[in-house]
Amino acid sequence: MLQNLILNIDAGTIDWSRAQFALTAIYHWLFVPLTLGLAVIMGIVETKYYQTRDDFWKESAKFWQKLFGINFAMGVATGIILEFEFGTNWSNYSWFVGDIFGAPLAVEGIVAFFMESTFVAVMFFGWQKVSAGFHLASTWLTGLGATISAWWILVANAWMQYPVGCEFNPDTMRNEMVSFADVALSPFAVSKFCHTITSSWIIGAIFCVGVCCWYLMKKRHTRLALESMKIGAGVGLVAALLAAATGHKSGMDVAEVQPMKLAAMEALYDGGTEQGLKLVEGIEIPYGLSIMATNDPQGYVPGINDLLNGYTTPDGKTEPSADEKIARGKKAIAALAAYRKAKADGAPDSIINRQLSILNSNIKFFGYGYVKDKSQLVPPVAVNFWAFRIMVGVGCLFIAFFAVILAVSYRWPKFLFGKRDITTLPAWHYWLAIALIPLAYIGSECGWLVAEFGRQPWTIQDMLPTWVAVSDLQSSSVITTFFLFLILFTTMLAVEINILLKQIKKGPAV
Repeated sequence: MLQNLILNIDAGTIDWSRAQFALTAIYHWLFVPLTLGLAVIMGIVETKYYQTRDDFWKESAKFWQKLFGINFAMGVATGIILEFEFGTNWSNYSWFVGDIFGAPLAVEGIVAFFMESTFVAVMFFGWQKVSAGFHLASTWLTGLGATISAWWILVANAWMQYPVGCEFNPDTMRNEMVSFADVALSPFAVSKFCHTITSSWIIGAIFCVGVCCWYLMKKRHTRLALESMKIGAGVGLVAALLAAATGHKSGMDVAEVQPMKLAAMEALYDGGTEQGLKLVEGIEIPYGLSIMATNDPQGYVPGINDLLNGYTTPDGKTEPSADEKIARGKKAIAALAAYRKAKADGAPDSIINRQLSILNSNIKFFGYGYVKDKSQLVPPVAVNFWAFRIMVGVGCLFIAFFAVILAVSYRWPKFLFGKRDITTLPAWHYWLAIALIPLAYIGSECGWLVAEFGRQPWTIQDMLPTWVAVSDLQSSSVITTFFLFLILFTTMLAVEINILLKQIKKGPAV
């Protein structure tokens, strides 16, 4: 199928299909991290109730669980639409690698989603029907189910970034899974999961702190605000530190398997050893990029021009130029067509095997055969450069923020605050904390911009460009559904915010 694909699909269809998927993914990610973050908050709060049997903690747990439930429902709706788009807008992609990509999504739906759906019912309706221990377990298992669900979805995404555990079958014209373990336990998937989950905990923590600050400003539910703020800030500080550590590991993985993404993130055109990490253009941390990419201040990092023109590392490793990869990709596509024609014509085995040998020796560069110009291999540099810096900057800010919140909440050290505590601060302090909630979302979305824009033009890294993966649709159809989804998702977001604000204004029954 792919070797016969006529690459004259309307450019508008490609662009609008990408825009529609980006729209759905961005809206979906507004709901998911809050679900994962609040799962930890409500689990800790209910654990305090189980330990103390103080009704204050029970009502506090119910309050955070209500906010969790509102957000959970919205996340499910957008997630379902996101998965359907693989079949509607990206049918060539789904056909080409559906056996691999569909496996983790099937596991997510059958195991994780049913797990969280079952225990979320017990969590909301089982307070008077099950024991305190069983209810506590249900609350944690709801959060665990959501986290496992995220694991399998991130496994699928990580495979698109670093395709492993598969082989191309020239007879079926599909990539087929040869090792589920390699797909499920890919080092890239593990790093992506750890970084994504810890960054989601930050969202839940800053949301918790922001709600608590609103109560303190209004001088309502002061005990809940103080106690929950301590939990939120503690979770947030741990999460922010872990996000920094897992981010470093993710950076090393990107340097190894997606060097063009790393070069775009740094706007690095000419690489080398002892590379500094740019804070902004013209200001850098000496050796920072080499350390991030290789854990070695002397480490070699290729730039965009090196990757396009080919390079040799100081230890003798040679990487072919983009032109050579494109030529070898075209050779692979031609060999595939010749192989299938030879088999259809009943040609001698020697001819069939010769074409198969040519295909196998060039299959690594198969996707490059669809690239018309090497400039297409360069992701949007400005987007990656600034999105990466916003993400890192926000992360560093939150490390300091949560540390200060903990210090003020516990009045430690007291000589810095005297008699003033967190309940008697001027109103602008509370508004500042509340304003950081959207900033956390901006940082989180910037992380996904780097992940997805950085691997362009690939739907699957080095295997399938976006213009080959898209469905052959009329652009007008995609434009119509784009704006329908925009209206739908915006309405859903507005409804959620409205319901959340009403529930927060109402407050807990304590």
